[in-house]
This record gives sequence, C-alpha cells and structure tokens, in this order.
Amino acid sequence: MSVHAVMRALRKNKTLRYGVPMLLLIVGGSFGLREFSQIRYDAVKIKIDPELEKKLKMNKVSLESEYEKIKDSAFDDWKNIRGPRPWEDPDLLQGQNPEILKTKTT
Repeated sequence: MSVHAVMRALRKNKTLRYGVPMLLLIVGGSFGLREFSQIRYDAVKIKIDPELEKKLKMNKVSLESEYEKIKDSAFDDWKNIRGPRPWEDPDLLQGQNPEILKTKTT
C-alpha cells in the first residue's frame, strides 16, 4: 500500500475526521473550564486593604434606606419625557411640544 492510499483512507474515515476533533474539544474544554473556575476561587482568597474594607462597610446601601429617602416624595407633578430615537437630534427633542415635532418631521 502506498502512502497516498493510506492518506486517502484516513481522510475517508469518519471517526478520525469527526470523532477525534470532538473528543479533543471536550477534553480541552474541560481543562480550560478548570483553569477559569480556579481564577474565581483565587480571587476570593485575595485580601483587600483594611482601610478600603472599612469604607465599604460604612457605605452600605440597603433597600430600606433608599425607601426612606423617596417615601415622602411627591410624584403628582411627574412628567413623562420621551428620549430621542437614534436618528433624532437629542438637543432639539428635549422639552419641546410633541405637536411641534410632528410638523418638523413631516
């Protein structure tokens, strides 16, 4: 058998053509995922500066504290303002009457 015939037989073999790359992808993906997940656990082990940690603990924002801030706000005078579309000029749109916009675009 010549080398040419062996190469042709290997190219026609579906196991070598599709199966081996699939197995390499599965095994290689497993090793890759192991490395990326190890980064996550290593990052947890890193200690931050104690001064920064104190600042973070002091600046805790809770849902209850934010609710207390806006609890007494009056939303009766609230006005819905439409944002600009990608093809519109934002400077022209803000604060204008919708009827004026309709006449400008038509």
